Amino acid sequence: MPTAIGPQQTPPFASGNFRWTPTADVIARTSLTSFLKHVGLPDFDSMYQKAERQPEWFWEALLRWTDLNFYKKYDAIVDNTGGTPWTKWCVGGTTNIVLNCIDRYRETPTYQKTLLIWEGEDGSQREYTYAEIDEEVCRLASALRELGLKRGDVIALFMPNVPETFIAYFAILKIGGIVMPLYSGFGAKALASRLVDGSAKLVFTVDGARRRGQVIPMKTTLDEALQECPEVSHRIVVRDLKNDISWQQGRDLDWTDLVKDGLPSIETEPMGSEDPAILLFTSGTTGRAKGVVYTHVGFMAKMLCDLGLCFDFQRQDRFFWLCDMGWMAGSMVAVVPALHGASFLTADGAPDYPIRTRLWDMVERHKVTYFAVTPTMIRSMMQHDTSEISARQFSDLRVIYSSGEPWTDTPWNWLFTNVCKEKLPIINGTGGTEIGGCILGSTLHHALKPSSFSTAMPAMGADIVDSNGNSVPTGVIGDLVLRKASIGMTSGLWREKERYITSYWNTLPGMWVHGDLAYRDTDGHWYVPGRSDDTMNVAGRRIAPAEVENVLMETHLLVEAAAVAIPDSITGVAMACACVLKADVAPIPETRKVLTEAVGAALGRSFRPKYLLFVSELPKTRSSKIMRRTIRSVLADEPSGDLSALANPEALESLRVAAQTTLGLLSKT
Repeated sequence: MPTAIGPQQTPPFASGNFRWTPTADVIARTSLTSFLKHVGLPDFDSMYQKAERQPEWFWEALLRWTDLNFYKKYDAIVDNTGGTPWTKWCVGGTTNIVLNCIDRYRETPTYQKTLLIWEGEDGSQREYTYAEIDEEVCRLASALRELGLKRGDVIALFMPNVPETFIAYFAILKIGGIVMPLYSGFGAKALASRLVDGSAKLVFTVDGARRRGQVIPMKTTLDEALQECPEVSHRIVVRDLKNDISWQQGRDLDWTDLVKDGLPSIETEPMGSEDPAILLFTSGTTGRAKGVVYTHVGFMAKMLCDLGLCFDFQRQDRFFWLCDMGWMAGSMVAVVPALHGASFLTADGAPDYPIRTRLWDMVERHKVTYFAVTPTMIRSMMQHDTSEISARQFSDLRVIYSSGEPWTDTPWNWLFTNVCKEKLPIINGTGGTEIGGCILGSTLHHALKPSSFSTAMPAMGADIVDSNGNSVPTGVIGDLVLRKASIGMTSGLWREKERYITSYWNTLPGMWVHGDLAYRDTDGHWYVPGRSDDTMNVAGRRIAPAEVENVLMETHLLVEAAAVAIPDSITGVAMACACVLKADVAPIPETRKVLTEAVGAALGRSFRPKYLLFVSELPKTRSSKIMRRTIRSVLADEPSGDLSALANPEALESLRVAAQTTLGLLSKT
């Protein structure tokens, strides 16, 4: 557990350094202002304090303000008689995500509005209105029922970003099934373990997916996985590329043939508010992946709070987040726009192929107003000619939302200067798969600083504590915890009640320990420098990876960097930094000296990295998070644990070569 840190480890927490400040006009137009008028409170702080004291008041007020639809109204907004970890929400009510994302717009003007725009890597495009999505969802849902699928059945999506992915997502929910999104880059072993653990009855897939001009044989991978999954009765295949694939008669079903006789309109299955809707498996450092469960009311309410209320997503917005359905963000992309009567853009392939400006071209061409990014995506875009981006106007953009990992100031400022034109807000959010949304975030009522979060999210009891569970003072790093259950939080772990309690609630009794480190500055802004299990303790001094990485990035020699602690025979642990150099920077001793001395000058000589490795890329998850634990395991020559979330396995070989040939590191540890 983190403890109070020494003088050299105290993070920057001086007042000021605001880069964006809202005008009175911006504040007046926000959803947050509308909500404050609805509840009769003068400002965000008063609302936040009341929500912390009375979370049941907050969630009740939010559901009324957003007019969330129920088939049967709930009897009580909250029931925690079973203990805080097992808190239940909207008890006795029945609803469905599809009721609120599609059905509610029938016989309204929104029904003829565009919901989904898709662009393929080859330039092809498709567009669907709410009415067209409704009919496609109904046809598929009726076909699923004909196959014998029913409420409570787990149905998996092993799909890239094509329109059918989102149609299948809603069709599964419509019949009361539990949708299980899977990362489109999984190998057969990772697929099989999740399909077995989730007891999936059916899997959707495609004949192949496009990625940088190559065909990814997704059905072939699924075929291999299903040899270990006897419970999977069928696989429905979208023949997107029309390529030759193996076919098992009776088990393999063609999407087009299946839906052509489907009914164009069917009723949506009423589901209990607390019934499971989405099953997401998230990988940990060791052991099997954890099955996170979102309920129908929980996921919708948290999205309405985070995106709709605090982050100001509105009905007129067009959302774009180039992410995989296997990440929580995939469900956000599907649900958030539809829940608000808005629209979204999705695309397959890579953001910089077939041309390196593809991402920015799509933002402009499709008039995106609400654009979501990750810091890793921005760092990768920084490698290209900045003039290609800075010359663009992005005249339709209104808000940039970021999540997925901690920022460092250099890429944040690059984004603010070149894309935001120093006028648009960067709404930074952080939380986790298990939370079903954010713990910390920002609003358009707050001034914004690089890399920070202007507030904790309401009605969660967010705090930063020491190893005894006591709140820490300003400027001190501690563990990020929740003192209350939240409506969007996983309702447990899939078929593992004890593991749920052990993983999150038993470290500090009565608190959810999230695993992130955090601190606050004197302006009340929050920072997350990294995970608690990534924290480095070098010669008795504790430091978070982001502090070192921020200094390295400020030399402007690197594309990205990752700092980890590895065993050392003299000091116990030593710091190692894996660095990706910019294209015009040579891997010479002088470069190494500049980087090492920069860290020493900024953080103190004891924090100079003992090892600097130059690699072609860093290992990352499908959601673009740097896998520091994997870097650490390779450099320490230890077992790597679960690598199923690794998106670029070739990065491990680059890391091994650097460790062995450049530094002889493995033989020294």
